Amino acid sequence: MPYIMTLMSLLAVDSIIKYRIEKRDVVDEQPAAGSRIIVKRYHNRGAMLNIGDKNQDWIALLSLVFSAFVTGIFAATLGTRGKRLMKTGLALILGGAYSNTYDRLRRKYVVDYFSVHIGNAEKCRSGILRKLDDKLSSIVFNLADFGIMIGAMLFVIGKLGSE
Repeated sequence: MPYIMTLMSLLAVDSIIKYRIEKRDVVDEQPAAGSRIIVKRYHNRGAMLNIGDKNQDWIALLSLVFSAFVTGIFAATLGTRGKRLMKTGLALILGGAYSNTYDRLRRKYVVDYFSVHIGNAEKCRSGILRKLDDKLSSIVFNLADFGIMIGAMLFVIGKLGSE
Protein backbone atom coordinates (compact mmCIF):
# COMPACT_ATOMS: atom_id res chain seq x y z
CA MET A 1 0.00 0.00 0.00
CA PRO A 2 2.77 2.56 0.69
CA TYR A 3 4.08 2.02 -2.84
CA ILE A 4 0.74 2.80 -4.43
CA MET A 5 0.46 5.88 -2.19
CA THR A 6 3.92 6.99 -3.36
CA LEU A 7 2.89 6.55 -6.99
CA MET A 8 -0.44 8.37 -6.50
CA SER A 9 1.13 11.19 -4.47
CA LEU A 10 3.73 11.96 -7.15
CA LEU A 11 1.09 11.80 -9.87
CA ALA A 12 -1.29 14.08 -7.94
CA VAL A 13 1.27 16.69 -6.85
CA ASP A 14 2.85 16.93 -10.31
CA SER A 15 -0.57 17.16 -11.97
CA ILE A 16 -1.68 19.95 -9.62
CA ILE A 17 1.53 21.91 -10.24
CA LYS A 18 1.16 21.46 -14.02
CA TYR A 19 -2.46 22.62 -13.84
CA ARG A 20 -1.46 25.74 -11.90
CA ILE A 21 1.46 26.49 -14.22
CA GLU A 22 -0.81 26.18 -17.26
CA LYS A 23 -3.41 28.50 -15.71
CA ARG A 24 -0.86 31.26 -15.04
CA ASP A 25 -1.07 34.19 -17.41
CA VAL A 26 2.54 35.20 -16.79
CA VAL A 27 5.18 33.08 -18.49
CA ASP A 28 8.18 35.07 -17.26
CA GLU A 29 10.86 33.31 -15.29
CA GLN A 30 10.38 33.62 -11.54
CA PRO A 31 13.25 32.83 -9.14
CA ALA A 32 12.65 30.66 -6.09
CA ALA A 33 14.82 29.08 -3.37
CA GLY A 34 17.39 31.87 -3.43
CA SER A 35 17.44 31.95 -7.26
CA ARG A 36 18.65 28.34 -7.42
CA ILE A 37 15.32 27.29 -8.94
CA ILE A 38 13.69 29.25 -11.75
CA VAL A 39 9.98 28.65 -12.27
CA LYS A 40 8.93 28.93 -15.90
CA ARG A 41 6.45 27.29 -18.23
CA TYR A 42 7.76 25.16 -21.08
CA HIS A 43 5.87 22.85 -23.42
CA ASN A 44 8.03 19.84 -24.29
CA ARG A 45 6.58 18.29 -27.44
CA GLY A 46 9.06 15.42 -27.54
CA ALA A 47 10.73 13.15 -25.03
CA MET A 48 13.66 14.09 -22.79
CA LEU A 49 15.29 17.33 -24.00
CA ASN A 50 12.54 17.62 -26.63
CA ILE A 51 13.97 14.68 -28.61
CA GLY A 52 11.47 13.45 -31.16
CA ASP A 53 9.35 16.60 -31.13
CA LYS A 54 8.54 16.05 -34.81
CA ASN A 55 7.13 12.57 -34.00
CA GLN A 56 4.76 13.35 -31.14
CA ASP A 57 2.43 10.44 -31.87
CA TRP A 58 5.30 7.94 -31.71
CA ILE A 59 6.63 9.49 -28.51
CA ALA A 60 3.16 9.25 -26.95
CA LEU A 61 2.82 5.62 -28.05
CA LEU A 62 6.26 4.72 -26.69
CA SER A 63 5.41 6.47 -23.43
CA LEU A 64 2.17 4.49 -23.17
CA VAL A 65 3.91 1.18 -23.95
CA PHE A 66 6.69 1.93 -21.44
CA SER A 67 4.14 2.81 -18.75
CA ALA A 68 2.18 -0.38 -19.39
CA PHE A 69 5.34 -2.51 -19.31
CA VAL A 70 6.58 -1.01 -16.04
CA THR A 71 3.05 -1.33 -14.59
CA GLY A 72 3.25 -5.06 -15.27
CA ILE A 73 6.60 -5.33 -13.51
CA PHE A 74 5.29 -3.25 -10.60
CA ALA A 75 2.17 -5.43 -10.26
CA ALA A 76 4.29 -8.57 -10.30
CA THR A 77 6.62 -7.29 -7.55
CA LEU A 78 3.87 -6.02 -5.23
CA GLY A 79 3.05 -9.55 -4.14
CA THR A 80 6.64 -10.42 -3.26
CA ARG A 81 8.26 -9.99 0.15
CA GLY A 82 11.04 -7.49 0.65
CA LYS A 83 12.52 -5.62 -2.31
CA ARG A 84 11.45 -2.28 -0.80
CA LEU A 85 13.94 -0.17 -2.77
CA MET A 86 12.94 -1.80 -6.02
CA LYS A 87 9.22 -1.30 -5.32
CA THR A 88 9.74 2.30 -4.25
CA GLY A 89 11.76 2.91 -7.40
CA LEU A 90 9.04 1.43 -9.58
CA ALA A 91 6.39 3.51 -7.80
CA LEU A 92 8.35 6.71 -8.46
CA ILE A 93 9.00 5.75 -12.09
CA LEU A 94 5.31 5.06 -12.62
CA GLY A 95 4.08 8.20 -10.85
CA GLY A 96 6.27 10.26 -13.16
CA ALA A 97 5.55 8.18 -16.25
CA TYR A 98 1.78 8.35 -15.73
CA SER A 99 1.90 12.13 -15.31
CA ASN A 100 4.01 12.73 -18.41
CA THR A 101 2.12 10.14 -20.48
CA TYR A 102 -1.19 11.78 -19.55
CA ASP A 103 0.20 15.11 -20.75
CA ARG A 104 1.37 13.59 -24.05
CA LEU A 105 -1.99 11.97 -24.70
CA ARG A 106 -4.22 14.81 -23.50
CA ARG A 107 -2.27 18.01 -24.23
CA LYS A 108 0.09 16.75 -26.97
CA TYR A 109 3.02 18.10 -24.93
CA VAL A 110 4.50 17.68 -21.46
CA VAL A 111 4.33 20.67 -19.13
CA ASP A 112 7.77 21.37 -17.68
CA TYR A 113 8.06 24.14 -15.15
CA PHE A 114 11.42 24.67 -13.49
CA SER A 115 15.13 24.83 -14.15
CA VAL A 116 18.00 24.61 -11.70
CA HIS A 117 21.01 26.88 -11.15
CA ILE A 118 24.01 25.43 -9.32
CA GLY A 119 25.47 28.74 -8.21
CA ASN A 120 24.86 32.45 -8.21
CA ALA A 121 25.82 34.52 -11.24
CA GLU A 122 28.66 36.42 -9.53
CA LYS A 123 30.56 33.27 -8.62
CA CYS A 124 29.99 31.56 -11.98
CA ARG A 125 31.09 34.32 -14.38
CA SER A 126 33.74 32.16 -16.03
CA GLY A 127 35.11 28.69 -16.27
CA ILE A 128 33.69 25.21 -16.21
CA LEU A 129 31.19 25.95 -13.45
CA ARG A 130 29.62 28.74 -15.50
CA LYS A 131 29.34 26.51 -18.58
CA LEU A 132 27.77 23.77 -16.51
CA ASP A 133 25.34 26.24 -14.92
CA ASP A 134 24.40 27.65 -18.34
CA LYS A 135 23.74 24.17 -19.71
CA LEU A 136 21.81 22.99 -16.64
CA SER A 137 19.70 26.15 -16.43
CA SER A 138 18.65 25.75 -20.08
CA ILE A 139 16.95 22.41 -19.29
CA VAL A 140 13.40 22.67 -17.96
CA PHE A 141 12.12 19.85 -15.71
CA ASN A 142 8.98 18.86 -13.89
CA LEU A 143 8.53 16.86 -10.70
CA ALA A 144 7.66 13.74 -12.69
CA ASP A 145 11.09 13.85 -14.34
CA PHE A 146 12.77 13.72 -10.95
CA GLY A 147 10.48 10.88 -9.87
CA ILE A 148 11.55 8.90 -12.92
CA MET A 149 15.26 9.64 -12.40
CA ILE A 150 15.30 8.92 -8.65
CA GLY A 151 13.03 5.92 -9.15
CA ALA A 152 15.38 4.46 -11.76
CA MET A 153 18.34 4.82 -9.40
CA LEU A 154 16.44 3.19 -6.52
CA PHE A 155 15.25 0.39 -8.80
CA VAL A 156 18.80 -0.41 -9.93
CA ILE A 157 20.17 -0.24 -6.40
CA GLY A 158 17.31 -2.46 -5.18
CA LYS A 159 17.83 -4.90 -8.02
CA LEU A 160 21.58 -5.12 -7.47
CA GLY A 161 21.32 -5.25 -3.69
CA SER A 162 20.54 -8.31 -1.64
CA GLU A 163 17.37 -6.77 -0.22
